[in-house]
Amino acid sequence: MVVEEGSLDPVDELGELAAQLRAHLEWQQRFGLRGVPTGPTPRTPAAAPDPAAAAAAPGALATIRADLGDCTRCGLAGGRQHLVYGAGSPTADLVFVGEAPGQEEDRQGEPFVGPAGQLLTKMIGAMGLGRDDVYICNIIKCRPPGNRDPEPDEVAACEPFLRRQLDAIKPRIIVALGRYAAQCLLRSTAPIGALRGHWHEYQGIPLMPTYHPAALLRNESYKRPAWDDLKQVMAEMDRLGLKRRR
Repeated sequence: MVVEEGSLDPVDELGELAAQLRAHLEWQQRFGLRGVPTGPTPRTPAAAPDPAAAAAAPGALATIRADLGDCTRCGLAGGRQHLVYGAGSPTADLVFVGEAPGQEEDRQGEPFVGPAGQLLTKMIGAMGLGRDDVYICNIIKCRPPGNRDPEPDEVAACEPFLRRQLDAIKPRIIVALGRYAAQCLLRSTAPIGALRGHWHEYQGIPLMPTYHPAALLRNESYKRPAWDDLKQVMAEMDRLGLKRRR
């Protein structure tokens, strides 16, 4: 077979598809969930915002929160102080998704308010944005004991509400904070070092994985690559004509 210059060899293409399918099946086995792979995939043009949907977003988020109620859908409910739903603009163009609430978030009932959250606030500010310009949430809504990784049943109970939140907000860009959030959203087992720095997609929305702010506090060498990731996000926001404070 003759392959045109600049095109992908069919054998290589099949190998790449097989690798993506293998990674997805490993993810399913690890987390006990089912789903269609959402990344990494070629980027597609972002859809223009729908004014009617934006007007309905605050009410939709309130409805989702009401549906969550005093959630007891998994065992984490018994050990939490507060359910941590999400915070920020209900019409945000940019959404940050972390793994789970930590100790301070559990105490206050707000996402990213501890030391890592304070660093995230500074990172958002350096992007020319404020916390009220973006939306911040987590894969799961309750703190796991000792800040361990969420269990498959905990993700299964919470992820449908995250999907509904994102459907209501309709962000133009998502930033996945840390290994677990990136792996969960992308149905991947790849390490964060391999995922970060590259655009992926989640439900058709461009997604950039980067290091969790807590990792930056532990290891300052991650700060430069994390900022490089956010610079890509800022460039994409500018390309899409999304507002940032200069």
